[in-house]
Amino acid sequence: MRENSAAQYDKRKEKYHQLVTKQNSKVNLISNLRFITFFLGLGVIIYLHLMESYLLSSIIALGFILVFLVLVFKHQRAMDEKDYFSVLLKINENSLVRTKGQWNAFPDTGEEFLDENHQYAQDLDIFGKGSLFQWINTATTFTGREKLRKVLAEPCQNAGEIMKRQEAVAELADKLNWRQEFTAVGLLAKDELHDPRALLTWAGAGNKLFLKRWVITLIRLLPAVTIALIAAAYFSSEISYYIPGIAVVIQILFLVPGARERGKLFNTANTYKNNLRAYSRMIKLLEKERFNSSYLKELQGRLINQNKENASVQLHQLDKIVGAISHRHHQIYLIINILLLWDYQCLIALEGWLKKSGDSLGKWIEAIGEVEAIASLAVISYDHPDWAMPTITGESLALSAEEMGHPLLTGDRISNDLRFVPPVRILLITGSNMSGKSTLLRTAGINLVLAYTGAPVCARKFTCSLMGIYTCMRVSDNLEKNISSFYAELLRIKVIVRAAEEGREIFFLLDEIFKGTNSTDRHTGAKVLVNKLSREKALGLVSTHDLELGALEEENNKIKNFHFREYYEGEQLRFDYQLRPGLSTTRNAIYLMKMAGIEVEKKESGMTR
Repeated sequence: MRENSAAQYDKRKEKYHQLVTKQNSKVNLISNLRFITFFLGLGVIIYLHLMESYLLSSIIALGFILVFLVLVFKHQRAMDEKDYFSVLLKINENSLVRTKGQWNAFPDTGEEFLDENHQYAQDLDIFGKGSLFQWINTATTFTGREKLRKVLAEPCQNAGEIMKRQEAVAELADKLNWRQEFTAVGLLAKDELHDPRALLTWAGAGNKLFLKRWVITLIRLLPAVTIALIAAAYFSSEISYYIPGIAVVIQILFLVPGARERGKLFNTANTYKNNLRAYSRMIKLLEKERFNSSYLKELQGRLINQNKENASVQLHQLDKIVGAISHRHHQIYLIINILLLWDYQCLIALEGWLKKSGDSLGKWIEAIGEVEAIASLAVISYDHPDWAMPTITGESLALSAEEMGHPLLTGDRISNDLRFVPPVRILLITGSNMSGKSTLLRTAGINLVLAYTGAPVCARKFTCSLMGIYTCMRVSDNLEKNISSFYAELLRIKVIVRAAEEGREIFFLLDEIFKGTNSTDRHTGAKVLVNKLSREKALGLVSTHDLELGALEEENNKIKNFHFREYYEGEQLRFDYQLRPGLSTTRNAIYLMKMAGIEVEKKESGMTR
């Protein structure tokens, strides 16, 4: 049996802590050796120079320079390894935090994905502080985060596709080392991994002029002729400096047309320099790994260009081209550009690359994002091997769960069974304040979202059909739009009703509907709505304090009552959060008012505990 995730993360944390410590010592040692080499070499060279041993001092100077350069290279390599181990250390520290239920401190909450008009995301805590996204996200690229957003906010409605994702999630769950390496490479990018749309627009543009053979020949030949003329004028008095001077002026004139456009093009390339390096390394890891699931194999199959060349090789070539372009901000670049027509040399190399692989760049970045989304879902599978992988049934309007709990509640999670037994379509949930009604609704909703992503759900068994998810739970005033909470609720319900009337199979969650109006209208409206939804292709849960709605069970065989109850230990109010059949028989509002310091006389309340 696999070791529990917390123990594994703890071991890996200790391992990378030791490696970081070791690399720190190595970095310091090489730094000291560089320092000693520099000053020792300088001292020896000065001494030999004073002794007029010029040849020997030159040889020794060359030797010390070579040693120093080797140490510089080794220092950089040691620094890179230290950074890599540091990132892996942080990944395992965060993973431990996640297992302890303290993940709501993670900085990436996905808050920018919040949409008050989304059919369920806000009610089910999909994005934002304390959200599903914040809990599981390990994506480092812009595209990876966007793919995860899409998976969570746009449920897959293809059973075959969901099953392929389930297979991929299960496979990546067992590849902990690979997943962490993949994440680490993305985190090592020195800059933020930007939105790639500008990069893809740049890659798809191209300028066919620099693919023409005569243009390439001219740009290659002109600098060779100019440099030859400069050398000839320098070494021979018979050739006037005017001749190479004219050649230089011609090359300057060559560089004038399109200078601004080239600048924009090169700036785009330079902006994505570190991004491309990260993409290259991530793709290399993808190419080298052996996968069994069809979903991951399909993604691997995208990692070639039209000439069947590996994406990692192509991106490495692009990285070198962009590296050459990035030097154009150096002061000496102007001279190099004039003598070698370096802008055009880079454009030729760039256009050649774009011709071969420009059209493939987008699908490579998409593949990275898809894998990052699956890897994020695999976190759930690895950390919770006892959670069920859902069964997607072909039946109409089906949902059945055993020991289902809320995945985001880690400390005191309470599980309940939830079954819709035909002909029942709607479960009416009653109970007193704080008894667990709203949590049950969110538990059902968020687990259904997870089921459609291909991830495990927080349950021992879980079976569902494909349904659109709609909720009306957290509704508030919108002062900017001059919308009251009651009208906002009506708008949400209108969306649900319209979806049902269109004949789509839907799953809905309604929490204390029509609470913004008087009790008579609330009861009448809720009764009409529940009966209407029971006649459509809809499955759902409705929570209410209106106990009179419980009479619907006797009038409509598609509606069944369930409830939560509270109990007292002495003067202390207690909840067990267990779902029971039937209508609630208890209330606690008066007790809660007393707790808040509001004394209510028994004759005023009309009830006792």
